[in-house]
Amino acid sequence: MIAPIIAIIFGLALLVWSAGRFVEGSASSARYYGMPPLLIGMVVIGFGTSAPELVVSAMAAYQGNAGIALGNAYGSNITNIALILGLTALISPIAVHSQVLRKELPILTAVTLLTAWLLWDGMLSRMDAAILLLVFAGVIAWTIQQGFRKEPDALGVEMEQELATSSMPIRRSLLWLVIGLIMLIISSRILVWGIVEIANLFGVSDLLVGLTIAAVGTSLPELASSLIAIRKGEHDLALGNVLGSNLFNTLAVVGLAGMIQPLAFGPEVLNRDILVMGILTLSLFVIGYGFKGAGRINRFEGLLLLGSYALYTSYLISIAFN
Repeated sequence: MIAPIIAIIFGLALLVWSAGRFVEGSASSARYYGMPPLLIGMVVIGFGTSAPELVVSAMAAYQGNAGIALGNAYGSNITNIALILGLTALISPIAVHSQVLRKELPILTAVTLLTAWLLWDGMLSRMDAAILLLVFAGVIAWTIQQGFRKEPDALGVEMEQELATSSMPIRRSLLWLVIGLIMLIISSRILVWGIVEIANLFGVSDLLVGLTIAAVGTSLPELASSLIAIRKGEHDLALGNVLGSNLFNTLAVVGLAGMIQPLAFGPEVLNRDILVMGILTLSLFVIGYGFKGAGRINRFEGLLLLGSYALYTSYLISIAFN
């Protein structure tokens, strides 16, 4: 009983630390090798903050724990929108000036609908996973094209300011990148073991533990990044962090897990979790796109997002112990 709890706490702490080092090293290395700040903000940061989800879900899929693999990815998406953006907007309303982010909002909505369609039969096959990874490759290609464009963008400006305050020598950057990646793998293995043991001890499905403990734990890097960004007035970076992470989770994390091993799941994943994720994604598109100008997520909308997260999590906890 004590060992799994210690494993989860230690695994989460190490996961957050290693993700921070991985993101820091990746961003600094990318800047050193001439990657545009906009591209770093769209790809490197999104990939780095989603690295915990990727490693945890891949590890879970390899061990045959479909609930953790899918619950971690979709639960993280729900946490990113409802908890992280809700809390961030409650602290300071988020103004969306970046044209790139306004283009990402409908893309994320479309990708979420595609996921629901592919998983309609209750199975994530390798073919489904291949489609997700193929779409991910297309999104990355579009992202690279956007990142190298000459027109200034609010996200690129904020990323440039952020990189200017956190530069480090290239050797140190590469060292943190490698150490962060190794520690991510180790901490994910510890975390998955602890989650499986806790689920078995309490008779709770690994899906529910994946949607709650694993999802919140692997979303802590996004939470820290968004809170730091909003404190500095970098609103587009706060939103871009969540959008990039959710795109990565939906396509790359789930796609890689499905390629490692086809995943069968119960109807509740589609009827409850993907449905909630879809509604939250659609609501984010409606309130954040800004059909008549710059988008804005105000404090009231942030409170609604937080309330929806509280209701969803409360429901999961109530069914876990019934």
